[in-house]
Amino acid sequence: MSERLQQLFDDCGQSPWLDNLKRDLLLSGELERLRDSGVRGLTSNPTIFQKAIQGSDSYDTQFRELLRIGSSIDECYWRLVLTDILGALDVFAPLHERSHGLDGYVSLEVDPHLSGDADGTLASALKIWDEVGRANLMVKIPGTEAGLPAVRAAIARGVNVNVTLIFGLDRYQAVMDAFLSGLEDRLAAGQSVDGIASVASFFVSRVDTEIDARLAAIGTRDALELRGRSAVAQAQLAYDAFRRTFAGDRWNRLRDAGAAVQRPLWASTSTKNPDYPDTLYVDELIGPDTVNTLPDATLEAFADHGTPARTVDRDIDEARRVWSGLRQVGVDVDDVADKLEREGVASFVASHDDLLAALARKADSWST
Repeated sequence: MSERLQQLFDDCGQSPWLDNLKRDLLLSGELERLRDSGVRGLTSNPTIFQKAIQGSDSYDTQFRELLRIGSSIDECYWRLVLTDILGALDVFAPLHERSHGLDGYVSLEVDPHLSGDADGTLASALKIWDEVGRANLMVKIPGTEAGLPAVRAAIARGVNVNVTLIFGLDRYQAVMDAFLSGLEDRLAAGQSVDGIASVASFFVSRVDTEIDARLAAIGTRDALELRGRSAVAQAQLAYDAFRRTFAGDRWNRLRDAGAAVQRPLWASTSTKNPDYPDTLYVDELIGPDTVNTLPDATLEAFADHGTPARTVDRDIDEARRVWSGLRQVGVDVDDVADKLEREGVASFVASHDDLLAALARKADSWST
């Protein structure tokens, strides 16, 4: 890796995280090398684990042993995932301590089937938090409507939370409000808010994919000129909302009590359209108090030829013009956010279920 990853943090205040986890990264020492090159944390999700476990035989020895002692397929899945998570937590623990709790986090998601169940999501988050028992864990809770009360309650219980699957500005504001309310609930209960960490994962590239298709269908010159600009513009507006939310009397009271901001995290930052630069969703979204979680190819691309310079608030007026332009040509951005959220949840559910089915098939093949 080049110095660019280090410059992201040292010069621009952005923390690059890796959007991947697999057993081979741990066994080979590659994850430690990435940490030392400037990667400051790690995110995972059901799709990542599906690809990791189905795509490697590195899990087979542990899987066989779990089956031998009578573990169910669900129990096997959890133990395989937990082993990877604990290994990654160990790798990043020194950075977490050295950064005084700013970075060094590893994220683990609640069961995606619970995205519409607030009580079930909270119970799952608390169970994960208690069982893992590491200060540098972040529990991922979906930013669905049902997820918001779980976010608030988890923060009030002192859980580090990564709020995931955020696709729209209104929902992002609600996520930040849930975070602040959780801190206020905790203070009202006489508990400390110092040391509670949270990020809000705003998904980026999928927005361009969906809106570009709608712009192409509209087909006017004004519509076509907006292609490839929606996702960055919305993320820049989200950053503007972040800066406004974490200011003023409400935030100052929490800050004075020891609270840290809930940083916006740019997720889904690989470029889906080959006509766009492969570092588009990194280069255009760099700024203080942000995180960008990058899949392997995007991480390598930025390390090779990315531009570490502050851009996320470079021209907020232009971002507003792009966003208003979408409405003017007939794009329903609220419908886009709703559709992408449904698809995101469905994708994680499918990955989770497909992996369990694949494990069951492998177990059956070994028993015959």
